[in-house]
Amino acid sequence: MTAAGQPARVPFPVVDEVARHCMQEEEPETVHIEIHLPGPLDAPRLRKAFTEALHRHPRVLMREAPGPWYRRRYEWELTAEPDVEVIRFARPGPNALRDARTRALTGAPPLATSPPIRLEVVEVAGNEATDLVGGGGPTRPPAGATGRRPHGTVLFLTINHTALDGPACLRVLATAAELYGGRDNSPTAPPVRPPDAPQEPVDTPSNWSPPARVAPGTPGTVPGNGLLVTELALPHRPKGSPYTVNDQLMVTTALTIAHWNREHGARPRPLRITMPVDDRPRDADMPIGNGTRLVEVTFTPKELAGAPDGMPALLHRTATRTRALKALPRPQLGHGATLLTAPVTPVAWRAALTRGLRRAAAPWTSTTLLSNIGRIPYALDFGEEAGRAHSVWFSAPARMPRGLTVTTASTAGRLHLALRWSCALLGPDDGARLRDLFEHHLHATEVTP
Repeated sequence: MTAAGQPARVPFPVVDEVARHCMQEEEPETVHIEIHLPGPLDAPRLRKAFTEALHRHPRVLMREAPGPWYRRRYEWELTAEPDVEVIRFARPGPNALRDARTRALTGAPPLATSPPIRLEVVEVAGNEATDLVGGGGPTRPPAGATGRRPHGTVLFLTINHTALDGPACLRVLATAAELYGGRDNSPTAPPVRPPDAPQEPVDTPSNWSPPARVAPGTPGTVPGNGLLVTELALPHRPKGSPYTVNDQLMVTTALTIAHWNREHGARPRPLRITMPVDDRPRDADMPIGNGTRLVEVTFTPKELAGAPDGMPALLHRTATRTRALKALPRPQLGHGATLLTAPVTPVAWRAALTRGLRRAAAPWTSTTLLSNIGRIPYALDFGEEAGRAHSVWFSAPARMPRGLTVTTASTAGRLHLALRWSCALLGPDDGARLRDLFEHHLHATEVTP
């Protein structure tokens, strides 16, 4: 609060403003986080812990401040308390998980009420916990799943991506877990790697030509996003390899889309994959908001056609490109977005210009987005009864013209993959096929020296 008793205001950062300009009701910009726990949660205790976690991270408690059309900035208004009830407990049932996933894709928490996130709690029993496919697709349990699990809980956190991103809200959930269970949920130390000196990317294909699009499959008639989540084995990587698991996932994504496009008769074109880079610390002082910057990794049809025989060389080239891109200092959305959001004209004028430029630039939009959260750094341990998270999925928005996003995370030694697509491009059977291709090509990256 300000000295006059009015809520403090924070101008929209560049990422928030661009997202606010381009909001659509047909395909809401939501981020979905799904956390599976082996045991039950107590409702009053969870409400208390999550509310306290919001106060521990007050930047989450915000809403869009009203203003006249001629204002030069959107502003966030920070509130002392939530405006609405944030937590919902779903009615148990055979379709509870599927319905909760659907709500996470179709309903963005409004920006006008604080906070722009919602937490839904779903109780599951037995093999319901392994019902992993959403969006109307077929069900396949995770590899290695056997028998029936005891009564458990699934947490669905739905985030309005105009305001916040997944890693920031995972930090809030880790705080809630610690307050609920009384156990340490401090982040584990990240892998130690020598810092890369800033350098220009080498051996990188040109970005001046329009990249490949994901070939259409069998789209449905209802707008929105579809979702498929599944659990895979982490890819093997020889000790001392110059590439990371992230590089293997990048190559896997490129090969999967190239394979899909060949199956659907699309003309070969360079693939360009957007990759978020997050340099924030994961401790309690982590900056909350949209904190990632975006880089683009390009692959030529020729180098993708050379796999699997040329897999070691492809992995090495990809590692060189991703290291160089991560090391280069760059604004979150590039210099163009920084210039476009400069508050020199009314924000309504900039909104119209941004939407027009987005439509004009659609052919140059990257082929897809791969967001690799990496190893979940928090235990997400909710205490003796609820236990520690054994599965964590994220999914990012999949609006056209990309129409497909790939999000990965690893927990308990397993890879958790979420494929999310625009229903104007793909259908549930297409998602299942892409999952199978991804699993096949991920295995192909497990090369030996």
